[in-house]
Amino acid sequence: MKHSTKAIIDDLLLRYPLLTSCYQSIVASVEVLIKCYQKGNKLLTCGNGGSASDAQHIVGELMKSFVLPRKLSNLKQKYLEEMFPNNSQYLIDNLQDVLPAISLQGETALTSAYANDNAPDLVFAQQVLGLGAVGDVLLAISTSGNSRNILYACEVAHLQKMYVVGLTGETGGKMKDLCDVLINVPSRITYKIQELHLPIYHCICLALENEFYGEEN
Repeated sequence: MKHSTKAIIDDLLLRYPLLTSCYQSIVASVEVLIKCYQKGNKLLTCGNGGSASDAQHIVGELMKSFVLPRKLSNLKQKYLEEMFPNNSQYLIDNLQDVLPAISLQGETALTSAYANDNAPDLVFAQQVLGLGAVGDVLLAISTSGNSRNILYACEVAHLQKMYVVGLTGETGGKMKDLCDVLINVPSRITYKIQELHLPIYHCICLALENEFYGEEN
């Protein structure tokens, strides 16, 4: 991990001292995701209600520029110029490099059909089975740590030999036994847990972007 990446995490604690207890787990989650992306793997995210919005929010920060420019590699630019000379400059000027991430909330047709025909609490697990690969990471968000559909997704992630990062509340719930890294914020009140989740996942996204697109140090 770059020194500047660690500085981003340190800055989070300066702004949110309440999260000091989560420092080691935040560092560990960033390290897991750095290794994931270095090996060409991807992130899957899932959650319910407000946490579903958080899961989608995370994908939005990773699949495009967050705060740093993410120009396509010189090799990709060269290929675009050779393959599509008429459109290459427009593509080069506007496309941004990505940190691959998929939110499991978005497939309405699949999840509604599966919930109706099979088991509603396995809609995330089914997608993890289909999309998850060895070395991928599942970021599972549950304020209680006890959401059945999240727990099943974690179990199937281990079946797929994925890493599981949990984002939850103070007790960790049942999810604490299913996570390789557990970030359990110091609150037991749902809306307060969610208020603390946002700066954490923003920090993780900033850290990852800096690691892959920031200055070398």
